[in-house]
Amino acid sequence: MYTICLVEDEISLSNLIKMYLEKEGYEVLQFFSGNDALRYVGNKCNLWILDIMLGDDITGYDIIKKVREKNQNVPVIFTSARDQDIDKIIGLEMGSDDYLAKPFSTKELVLRVNKLIERIYKEKESSKEIVYNDYIVDLNKRIAKENNMEIKLTTLEFDLLIMFLNNKNISFSREQILKNIWGEDYFGSDRAVDDLVRRLRKKMPKLNVSTIYGFGYRLL
Repeated sequence: MYTICLVEDEISLSNLIKMYLEKEGYEVLQFFSGNDALRYVGNKCNLWILDIMLGDDITGYDIIKKVREKNQNVPVIFTSARDQDIDKIIGLEMGSDDYLAKPFSTKELVLRVNKLIERIYKEKESSKEIVYNDYIVDLNKRIAKENNMEIKLTTLEFDLLIMFLNNKNISFSREQILKNIWGEDYFGSDRAVDDLVRRLRKKMPKLNVSTIYGFGYRLL
């Protein structure tokens, strides 16, 4: 059973989300304050749902920072009552995998949870390593290494890396990358693509990712 950690200080909304997720077969741990969530970080959790603005002095940003210190790969979905691009950009910068603005459909949230769980934990890729320059990428373990040292990548960064490696010399528009990495139901700005590529380039500078101005990117 997959464990979902739900950090939401609106008790009625939290209980509604919990009910829907439990119908899907998930174990749901509820946290109504940021401090309670911070104390739990490091224990069993397959996916975090974090409200950005909480009732105490702790924000969702504080929580994801500690989550990423413990685990670079566990997926994180941000929710916020502020439908602002800056929230999405900051969340992506800090390693979130998805973002939903309030008010949102609980069914849509569950669909996004299912998609992340499927992609990260259930998909069975054939045992395979890809070598590119000095990088070795293990598709099964979802690990990238250089000189036998692991490169800490978020879920989205690794997904983008695999998309490029499996499609060398193929050009992708920003819209195609949004669809391939975030999915059909993502409606955010394509600025998220530029930010994700920038982060991947910074962590793996020997990746020859070429910018196609006004269009998108390709790996050479």
